[in-house]
Amino acid sequence: MLDMKKLLYSLGILVFTACTPQPQAIEYGADYCDNCRMTIVDQKHAAELVTTKGRAYKFDAIECMVDYIQQSDKVDFALILVNDFTQSSQLVDAKECQFLISPNIPSPMGGFLSAFHSAEEAKRWQAEKEGKLYNWEELQAYLSQ
Repeated sequence: MLDMKKLLYSLGILVFTACTPQPQAIEYGADYCDNCRMTIVDQKHAAELVTTKGRAYKFDAIECMVDYIQQSDKVDFALILVNDFTQSSQLVDAKECQFLISPNIPSPMGGFLSAFHSAEEAKRWQAEKEGKLYNWEELQAYLSQ
């Protein structure tokens, strides 16, 4: 009887973790952007969405992801992730980032948009490269204009 309880407990843990939305690794040079269909190669500007059901959508640029979100009003996203510009291929929560639009930092789709998990880093890059800083909500509003 004890072994049956352990088995059921283990199965319950397995089912719970299998249903938890998790990011998928972006295969740079192989994966395609779910918005524009370009190959994702830039490890500083990529982004990813994961639905509550666990389906991952990958993007070559943050502006592609924002465009996709704005067109997908009926989809519930559990994770909204962006690459931290200062840590190549490191996905972080977009809601915790500062975004810099600077004409001196090119991005794949020409939006000059970069994400920084650290507010201090964002301000440092802004001082060096100019541009305007946005939080996640401000960025979405700006890009929807």
